[in-house]
Amino acid sequence: MLVHGGGPYINEWLTKLNLPTRFIDGLRVTDAATLDVVRMVLLGQVNQGLVLMASQMGGKAIGLCGTDGSMVRAHMADERLGFVGEVDAIDPTPVEALLKEGYIPMIAPLGEGPDGTCLNINADLVAAHLAGALNAEKLIFLSNVAGICRSDGSLISELRESEAKQLIDDGVISGGMIPKVTACLDALVAVPRVHIVDGRDSHVLLRELFTDKGAGTMIIR
Repeated sequence: MLVHGGGPYINEWLTKLNLPTRFIDGLRVTDAATLDVVRMVLLGQVNQGLVLMASQMGGKAIGLCGTDGSMVRAHMADERLGFVGEVDAIDPTPVEALLKEGYIPMIAPLGEGPDGTCLNINADLVAAHLAGALNAEKLIFLSNVAGICRSDGSLISELRESEAKQLIDDGVISGGMIPKVTACLDALVAVPRVHIVDGRDSHVLLRELFTDKGAGTMIIR
């Protein structure tokens, strides 16, 4: 199962349309116009692009959105953020059905609000909650950073939940890494191990999973 974001593509289209880009604590401020762009990019560009890419590599992928089958139910997280959701409940049935038939679910991180409103949700949070609902053995975040670093910039290979919380409190983990690490901690309720690795690095998954040293940061309970 793959849950994807689309931040750079969304930023690109917002710039083309002369719409502002703002973030609060690493989360995109999403007004009605921005939400239209988010939906267009995530569903029409990124999701279908990933499905086609998987097909070219011999995989059988099907694109989904969190609103399909009310899979991701959410509420508005903060009035300052606009149409940004926080996950309330996950129904993994659509994903389980596809996995059973040998398909790879590719999921865009949108959710259904209590009044039927579509909400933009951080992809890391959707991935964390879905992994928990599926009782996954591992959750791996492919990011644009090597993992979690100490204040001196050195990479932390393994981290306990309590240590990660302390790094947030100390300000070592900041900005866009806060929602990512928060999602990791949410996932640890049901998932034994969560990894953060640099998705731009060739063969990073093989090195993280099948070498003693690893390639990123593994967070455990």
